[in-house]
Order: sequence, then structure tokens, then C-alpha cells
Amino acid sequence: MSHVIRQIDVTVYRAPIETPVMTSFGNMTDRPAVIVRLQDQDGAEGWGEVWCNYPTCGAEHRAKLIETVFEPLLIGYSFEAPPELFDYLTERSHVLAIQTAEVGPIAQCIAGLDIAAWDLTARKAALPLHRLLGSEGSSVSVYASGVNPTGAPETVERARRDGYRAFKVKIGFGHDEDLAVLSEVSSGLTDGERLMADANQAWTIEQARRFVDRTGDIPLSWLEEPLRADRPDAEWRALAEQTKIPIAAGENIRGQHDFEHKINSGYLGVVQPDICKWGGISANLPIVRGILAAGVRYCPHYLGGGIGLVASAHLLAAVGGDGSLEVDYSTNPLREGLADPWPAVRNGTITLTGEAGLGVKPDLDRVREFAVA
Repeated sequence: MSHVIRQIDVTVYRAPIETPVMTSFGNMTDRPAVIVRLQDQDGAEGWGEVWCNYPTCGAEHRAKLIETVFEPLLIGYSFEAPPELFDYLTERSHVLAIQTAEVGPIAQCIAGLDIAAWDLTARKAALPLHRLLGSEGSSVSVYASGVNPTGAPETVERARRDGYRAFKVKIGFGHDEDLAVLSEVSSGLTDGERLMADANQAWTIEQARRFVDRTGDIPLSWLEEPLRADRPDAEWRALAEQTKIPIAAGENIRGQHDFEHKINSGYLGVVQPDICKWGGISANLPIVRGILAAGVRYCPHYLGGGIGLVASAHLLAAVGGDGSLEVDYSTNPLREGLADPWPAVRNGTITLTGEAGLGVKPDLDRVREFAVA
């Protein structure tokens, strides 16, 4: 079935929040989202989301890239399957990405457009996206992410009441403070619950080694990005060999070659591609299958609005495995507002709707007050 793109709409949303989202490299004081909609010759539509979470000023920039660079390329473009669109946009923007040194933002725009193309294709096929991708089940495990160190035990308790059974705490603010928070949270875990920690590339290899030496009996299911993503393999491998805690990374890996290298390296126990940051569904589907074939755990990374989150859930449902979907538990009206109906969390899982495509759409009236461009 051919799709001819007739219209592209892109909207920037920005929702103010009272409590900033803390990371080792800076705090988010509002929640942005860049949402794209593709329409074809039959009036069918598909929704996608472009990564833009930090710094939040990048949202408007991504939207302008879509309007000025990608919309002219796509209006009138015909494709049979979304990977054709992904390859076409990647090739046509390759020189521009080199010339501008904006490889990341350009890749993020292509990722969002790819997700929209998959949503459109699945809607026209009258299939949920995960079924179109080959799944048989519709439920995925989830965990509450973005737990600030300040008030972490109280946040975990709220998440527990909301149905979560696994929690990831932000660290990287000083070893004493980090270990105190993790110890307090872990002491309150109940049977079957899991705890993870995310350092957001905060440490040198020496600092990371000192941290894992002090974790003692804290039952961490993984330690995420303890080192900068571009540090040499030797450092990552040395840290992995020093600790029994699985090392996780992936949100800052880009490209099939780099992913295959990391998957085969042996030092990552969890690999976490972000489909809105690079690759969309088209490039990540074979990569994720490679992760599972290598016996490594696949847990999608995500920190943004509802469209990208639900798309990540569909990919996880499609490939299976024992991975968990990252659900940013911090306040964000653009999570539920951009993905209606929002799948409820029950006993640590969500179940995707049986509706075609992503099975959700933005509630435009609900999020209208947050539209800024």
C-alpha cells in the first residue's frame, strides 16, 4: 500500500512544573515536547515525537528543522513501508548533518517522522503497531523513572501506590548523598520490587570504581551511565569486571555500527536505545533483535511526552524479552495529555490498546494551553 505525504504538522508544547527534574548535568524546569503529524493522500494520519528534553530550548529548534528541512523533502513523497522513508530522509540530510555538525538534532527529527510513518502505516493496516511488527502479546513491564534524590522514598511510595514495582533513582550528586538515598529506598523495598540507579554520565572511571566499591548490599538491578558515553571500551570493561551490578547504557549511542559494537562488547548487561533520539522504529527494530540475540537485556530509554513513550512500548511488546519500559514518573502533563487513552499501570505492567497504530492520539483540547509554537 502506497502512502503519499500530503501534509506535515509540527507543534511545540511546553508544560511548566513546580519541582525541577534533577540530573547530574542540569535541572529541567519545564517539560517540552515536539509532536509531528503526517497525513497521506487518503487523509490517514500518523503521530510521532522528536527528542528534545534537555536543554528544553532545543524544542523550537527541532520544530524549525522539520518545517524548513524535512517538510520540503516529504510533501508529495511516496513510500510503501516506513524504512524507505527513514532511509530517504537519512540520505537526503546526510551532507547537511555533516555541514552543520547537527547530527543529533537532524537524527532526532528523522526519528520522530519515522515513528509517525509507522503509526500511519499501522492505522491503515487496521493493526496495532506492535502486531504489525510481529508481536503476539500486548502487555509490557514498566518501571518508574526520574525519581529525584530529594524526597525519593516518598516518591517511590507514591509510585508503588500507582502500580509500579520497580524504581530508578537519579544519582551523581556526591557518593555520600547518592549512597544514602539508595540505602534508604532499598530498605523499603518489598518482595519482588527492583531498584535501579542512573548517574547520567557523572563520573570518571576512578569515581565510578569508588562508587561501586561502596554499594555493599544495596540490591541494584543496574547502574546506568556511570561513565561518559564516549569513554574508551577499556574503562567500561574494567568497571563491569569490578562489580556484579549490571552496567546499562544506550540512550547516547547512535548508529548501527556503534550499537553492534556495544552489544558485542560484553560489558553492558542492559542496552537502552531511545527511539526518539535516534533511529525511530525502522533502525532500532533490527538493533533490538540483535540485543536479544546476544543474550543482553533490552530496556527502552525514554524521557519525554506520551507519543514517544507509547511508541517505545509497542517496540518492546513486539520484540519480547524480559525488559522493562522506562516511564518517567516526574510531573508531566504532556505524558497523558499527548497519549489518550493513557494505559493504566497495574502490578508493574501496562497493556496496550487493541486499536490500530499506536492506539493513542493527543488530546488536543487537553494540551492546548501548553502549545507554544
